[in-house]
Amino acid sequence: MTAIIEKFNEAYIRIKCEPDIARELSEFFTFEVPGARFMPSVRSKMWDGRIRLFSPGTGKIYYGLLPYVQRFLTENGHDYSLSEDFEIRNLERSLTAKFVWSLQKKGFKARDYQIDAVHKIICDNRGLILSPTGSGKSFIIYALVRYFLQKLTGKKILIIVPTTGLVEQMYSDFADYGWFPDEHCHKLYAGSDKYTKKEVVISTWQSIYKLDKRYFNQFGAVIVDEAHLAKAKSLTGIMTKLHNCKYRIGLTGTLDGTEVHRLVLEGLFAVHEQFTTTSELIEKKQLSPLHIRVLVLEHNQNDKRMMKDKTYQQEMEFLSTNMKRNQFIRSLVCATDGNILVLAQYIEKQLIPLTKMIVDHCGEQRTIHLVYGATPTDDRERVRELVEKDTNSVIMASYGTFSTGVNIKRIHAIIFASPYKSQIKVLQSIGRGLRTAEDKQELELFDIADDLCYNNKDNYTLKHMQERIQIYSTEGFDYDIVPVKLDKNK
Repeated sequence: MTAIIEKFNEAYIRIKCEPDIARELSEFFTFEVPGARFMPSVRSKMWDGRIRLFSPGTGKIYYGLLPYVQRFLTENGHDYSLSEDFEIRNLERSLTAKFVWSLQKKGFKARDYQIDAVHKIICDNRGLILSPTGSGKSFIIYALVRYFLQKLTGKKILIIVPTTGLVEQMYSDFADYGWFPDEHCHKLYAGSDKYTKKEVVISTWQSIYKLDKRYFNQFGAVIVDEAHLAKAKSLTGIMTKLHNCKYRIGLTGTLDGTEVHRLVLEGLFAVHEQFTTTSELIEKKQLSPLHIRVLVLEHNQNDKRMMKDKTYQQEMEFLSTNMKRNQFIRSLVCATDGNILVLAQYIEKQLIPLTKMIVDHCGEQRTIHLVYGATPTDDRERVRELVEKDTNSVIMASYGTFSTGVNIKRIHAIIFASPYKSQIKVLQSIGRGLRTAEDKQELELFDIADDLCYNNKDNYTLKHMQERIQIYSTEGFDYDIVPVKLDKNK
């Protein structure tokens, strides 16, 4: 029997096939969640820690995984046919380019890879675009919004971003491109009205993921920026509620490297495409040159001995509250010229005390801004605007508020005050400073790591440093490793 692949709706396809083929598909599209064995639900045997993307019972699988289904069936010798309801479009790239160029305002020119991304999505009605920070994702989104507004009749466009700050920034970016967002766009986050007559809704995913399916019937196109940051369950819930939404686009600066994460995102949107890389943009001088200094702080033997059998959380707390370490960061901040972004993980334990130390030490010579989760959205936007006009500011920020999406061209240096191993967090954080500015020769990144090795056993965060170095090598970034005796620095 020939397997039949048909379109169930805009979220799912359905495969009609023999039971043995269904079992093969189910096994092929089953993945263990990374770290699942540590989860309480797995330990208690309530869940086996696996995600199954294909359901043998219903024959359904995410629409975006269609190319993988076709490849699997072909490679395993199974015949299949596609139903007639799959749309195939062949559009000349020159027409897309002409449309995109018509949106350009004076002083701005769309880049070839931006046009390529827009063209791919217009042809396929969907896409997952892997586009590094600083590559102009907001213009790609803007061009798609203008295109969909012409295509849709009686339907709105939903733009989903991870934070309230990015709602404001997207709104501001649209104005910078010469549009009038106050006429066309509704900003939706905590406290704002869920309903509007405007054609474009810019919302955080947290503001809408619990809403009833009927709410989502008004949208004909959905664009998810920084798609990797939405919780998988919440994003899946939103996208499956948009079951009749024809145009489905996700954009992200990076994927986290795990197959299951990539396939879930591709299932919700489409097989990912990458049209440029950070290294290519730096080489073309479209992003600032980057130099990374990995500063490896060697702690004294007493501290190493004390920390040798501690847990990861205990090690993180020790490093965050370590006075000598924070004094070193304070001295580094005060000795570094230009606008500096300092990123820390723990607010009360490190970020706020470290900010006070820096204010006390060099607050008369520099403007110090503190930004974290409790900082109102308007204040965050104000800090961004102030720093764009300054040359000697310090932004003390939590990873959660400033590691993603925030667009500040005039960042001259970034300091990782807390150790991190997440590929997404690392690359997104670097992206905060890669945009070019007239008074900026390069971006300096100070990656602070800690040597607490005892009896040749590496500590947790030193291992994380090694993973970050692997990321830098893979991305082709310029870096060097500098050992620092912590006891000799104050």
